[in-house]
Amino acid sequence: MREKKESRKGRLVLLLLLVLLVVAGWLSFSRLEGRPPVVGLDLSFETLGSHARLTGTVSDETSGLKEVWIALSRGGVDKVLYSNTWPSDGFPGKGTTLEAAIDVDADPGKLGLKDGKARLRIRITDHSLRNWLKGNTTYIEKEITIDTKPPGVDIISRSHNVARGGTGLVIYRLSEAAEKSGVRVGENFFPGYSGYFKGHENVYIAFFALGHLHKRGTEIWVEAEDSAGNITKQGFYHYIINKQFKKDRINISDGFLNAKIPTMNVEPFGKVPDNNLDKYLIINSKMRADNNRTILSNTDKTEAILYWKGRFKRLPGSATRATFADHRSYYYKGKKVDDKYHLGLDFASVRQAEVPAANGGKVVFAEMVGIYGKTVVIDHGFGLLSSYSHMSSIRVQEGERVQRGDVLGRTGVTGLVGGDHLHFGVIVGGLFVNPIEWFDASWIKNNITSKLDQAKRSLGER
Repeated sequence: MREKKESRKGRLVLLLLLVLLVVAGWLSFSRLEGRPPVVGLDLSFETLGSHARLTGTVSDETSGLKEVWIALSRGGVDKVLYSNTWPSDGFPGKGTTLEAAIDVDADPGKLGLKDGKARLRIRITDHSLRNWLKGNTTYIEKEITIDTKPPGVDIISRSHNVARGGTGLVIYRLSEAAEKSGVRVGENFFPGYSGYFKGHENVYIAFFALGHLHKRGTEIWVEAEDSAGNITKQGFYHYIINKQFKKDRINISDGFLNAKIPTMNVEPFGKVPDNNLDKYLIINSKMRADNNRTILSNTDKTEAILYWKGRFKRLPGSATRATFADHRSYYYKGKKVDDKYHLGLDFASVRQAEVPAANGGKVVFAEMVGIYGKTVVIDHGFGLLSSYSHMSSIRVQEGERVQRGDVLGRTGVTGLVGGDHLHFGVIVGGLFVNPIEWFDASWIKNNITSKLDQAKRSLGER
């Protein structure tokens, strides 16, 4: 009997030891884990300005977050940007929060910190029972520069007259290097470029434009942003010239629809209608907008080189069939079905007439593009480009340098057109503008070249 009791006692001890081993193993693998918290904050910046924010996530997928502490340190003094703690799940070694989003105002000025060198300090701990119950810790220290002073802007050019749908030029100097600068016109932004004035890399030129729908009262200013996110807005004297545009009526016939619609692919723009008129309306709206984006995106390829000289050349011996910003109303069987603006000039000459480059530049696009058919885009430098559409053939290729008058191809009827012609466009900073100005030598002298020459003289250049 005694032997049975001792045997039972031994089994209980063995079972207890087994339970203790299981508990110890559970603690080792779950509550004593050694993985440190993960920092998913955006720390790519080197400077902090008055608009700075610290964003991203912090996480610990195993033990859960216990504490997050973020501070800016200067002169040995910590100014806390963010501090938070999270409770355990009721048992030691496990927290309730595995991930937390951080979006903190990091404006050093609000913390009373002056410009200069500083350190960003980040400390994150989890609920693990490691390190004598203190948990795992991730610590990051990053040296940064506090810069709350925005760039200074000095307007060099003095006369800025711009018409609705037209182009202007402003020349300005910055007090420091900028991440981005240019001219803000209403909702549009036109980048400025340095490099035109040799030895003056802090002097920028910016072609800007007033949209055909903009009116007097549209706000226009130079805007500059430095690497710390500090922004300067500097107004300059300008005068907006009012301009009226034509209205036009376009009658859509079944003959035109039957000839053109089958050649256009509307599948990328949603459900394909059964009839040609509805297909046409999709083409005239969604496809047109998409094609415009394709052509205008070539502005991103512009170079800080002034390739052009003198007035621009139009299609020789041609008649103007449509003008810039014509407000077109489309009718089908006497009923109005659509409205659009014609953002270029239509030139008609003999069939398949040679198309000359309007001025010197580099070909940045030479492809088929929806309603515009075979199209060539030339970069003339500093955000100024020209486009040539509906061509029957193209003789140039992307990357090729051209001079004023070089043949780009021949006119045609490719795209959504009913007759042989050239659709010619001028682009400034990603916006279609009125090409008529660029055919006028006096306008170019008064609004562009005289400003550049004046700036050169004031900067001591010959």
